[in-house]
This record gives sequence, structure tokens and C-alpha cells, in this order.
Amino acid sequence: MSLLMQVLLAGFVITLVMGAVAVKTNFCTMGAVSDAVNIGDTGRLRAWIFAAAVAILGVMGLQVAGLSDFSITADGGSAIPPYRTAMFAWPRYILGGLLFGIGMTLGSGCGNKTLLRVGGGNLKSLFVLAAMGFGAYLMIFTNFSATVFMSWMSPLFVDLSAFGIADQSLHTLIGSSFGIASANLEYMLAAALGLALIAWALASRDFRNSFDNILGGFVVGLAVVAAWYVTTGPLGAALLEEVEFMDERPLAVGAQSLTFVQPSGQFINWIKQGGDSNLLTFAMFAGAGAIVGAFLYSVIARKFKFEWFTGIRDFTNHIIGGFLMGIGGVLGMGCTIGQGVTGVSTLALGSFITMLSIMLGSALTMKVQLYKMVYEEEASFGKALLTGLADLHLLPNKLRRLDAV
Repeated sequence: MSLLMQVLLAGFVITLVMGAVAVKTNFCTMGAVSDAVNIGDTGRLRAWIFAAAVAILGVMGLQVAGLSDFSITADGGSAIPPYRTAMFAWPRYILGGLLFGIGMTLGSGCGNKTLLRVGGGNLKSLFVLAAMGFGAYLMIFTNFSATVFMSWMSPLFVDLSAFGIADQSLHTLIGSSFGIASANLEYMLAAALGLALIAWALASRDFRNSFDNILGGFVVGLAVVAAWYVTTGPLGAALLEEVEFMDERPLAVGAQSLTFVQPSGQFINWIKQGGDSNLLTFAMFAGAGAIVGAFLYSVIARKFKFEWFTGIRDFTNHIIGGFLMGIGGVLGMGCTIGQGVTGVSTLALGSFITMLSIMLGSALTMKVQLYKMVYEEEASFGKALLTGLADLHLLPNKLRRLDAV
């Protein structure tokens, strides 16, 4: 079996397990924001943060043990995406995250949840997946991104290397700012941050009293670490060396872990190009694994059921949501898993910004939907938005335009 196929199948197996566990435990990042915003339950939000903490500590462990080389995650030629790149593209992190957060709320779930729902028989999610794939395809394989976004965003990017800063990882930024050259700073920071996030998660009964929340967060975080090991460990390094001598380099070979927006766009490209085997990617196999894992668990647990739209408005919201996830997920260089767990595990500053932007976009969309539902015609978009921002303590309470509900 070729090195490429070994890597692809490893990604499939990892997410097959993760997909089954995520369905069993109802791990859902959009649901996590919804629970926190609407009913004050932070259990699933803490499961998401717990997953990120496990991934941070796991990546640190891989490096301490000498099992992976994460320096290549800053290299645009070998990292997909280059989370630690020295080009600090702050506008795309913020806008991409906001668009993705809005999209995942309208589409009833993030990219990962969409795949899991497809595996569980949700026919609505097939349309969301198609719309997300179309958006991602436009961003990755056409000039859409360059024309609509990069044309005005690129001049705003900050090249950290111009200031003598090698990359945007937190330890590099801190070390460069304070003149700390210790090679152990990365490990110290990862350990401190990872343990602090775990302590925060465990501080709430909503999280620690739920075995499903603990299991779901742990397995998702561990799956991200396992995928990193596959692509940055001995097998991934051997593949990177091998492809350098190929006449035609396979698509998207490099250091990467789990992300669930890119595979939908890559799948459309694969179909469009006639099923060329060189266009099969790690992300595509990981996405397929999540669907199969969800399907197997749903069938075994007798939870597989078909679901359909409740009406034209429901259909429209899901299509728009899927498209925005495709656009925002690529623009922001990742989704709730791709940036919120995978990217965060590299300690890249941009990943934390994207993650917070996704949460904000989702929370605001929920608030706007709530106020427009309760107040109907009285609640214009502007009034609902200002009131939602006040609810989230991002604007003074005197600026709210509707009574709190």
C-alpha cells in the first residue's frame, strides 16, 4: 500500500471513531453556543474547550517525545493551512469566523455536525453539505476569494517577519516581545494553558457531571492529536519526502489535522475533475470517516432516521447557512474543529481569534433570531442586533432597543 493511501486511510479510521463518539455524546459546537446563550448551560461549551485543551497537551506531548515536527505548521508549502504563518491575516480570521458562526446557526450545525447528521439520515444536511461545498469550492478553486476578499484584505495583513518575529504562535510572540529565547517556553505555555482550560471545564457541574461531555471532548481532542501524528510523524514526513520527487504532486499533502469545511469543496473538485486519484485528500477521507462513523452508531443504536425541511423558510436558511460556512470556513482558515481545536492546538494567535469570532457570530445570530421571533415586525434587524449586543454585554444596556426576553 502506498504511503499516501496509508495516510488517507489513517485519517478515515480516526474520524470514524470520532464520528461515532460525537453522535453518541451529542458533541456539537453550535449546540454548545446555543446552550450557553439561551439557557445558561455551559456543559457542551466546556466540552469544546476541553477538546481544545486535550489537543494542546497532546501536541505538546508529541513534540516532547520527538514524535512530530510542528515547525512545519508555519510553512505555507508544507502546512495545510499554515496556522503559525508569520503573515498575520487578522481581517480574514475575524470576518471568516463571523461568517462561519452565522452560517452554522442558520444551517443548524457546524461542518462536523453537518457530516454527522448526514450519517444519521438527516436529508436537510445533504443540502447544507452541498451548499457548504459550493462555497468552499469557490474559495479554494476559483478567483472568488482573491476578487471578493483578498483584494482589500491583503494590504491589511501584518507580516510579523518584518519585525523579526518568526511566526504567530503565542510562545514565539511572547518570546520575541520579552526577549525570551528558551526552547522550553512553548512547552511551558502549552502545559499552563492546557491545564488551565481543563480546570475551567471541570469547574462547572454542567460539564463534570456529564460523562458524555467529558468523553466527547476527550475523544475529539485525541482525534485531532492522532491526525497530527499521522501527518507530522514518521509516516507523514516520509510522504512529504516522497512527493517531492513525484512528477505530479497529489493535492493537499502536508502537515494537517482535522477540519470539516475543506473536504466538501475538495469533493466537488474531485467530481468535477472526473475522479482523479491525485485529488483525493486527507480532509476528504476524514470527512468520509465522520459520516460512516455517525452512520454505524446511528444504525446500531437505532437512532438513524430521515429528516426533512419544515418549509421553504427552513430550506432557505439552511442553504444560506451552508454557503456561508463554506465561504467563512475557508476565509477563516478553519471551522469550529479546524480552528477551534486543530488550530488552537498549535497555539496560533489567529486560531484563537477565529474561534472567538465564530462564537460571536453564532451567538449574535441566535439573539437576532430570538428577538425577531418574539417581537415580529417591531423587531427590525438593527433593533434586534443592538439588543443582542447589549445582551452579550458588548454594548451598554442603554443602547438596547427591545426589552430583554
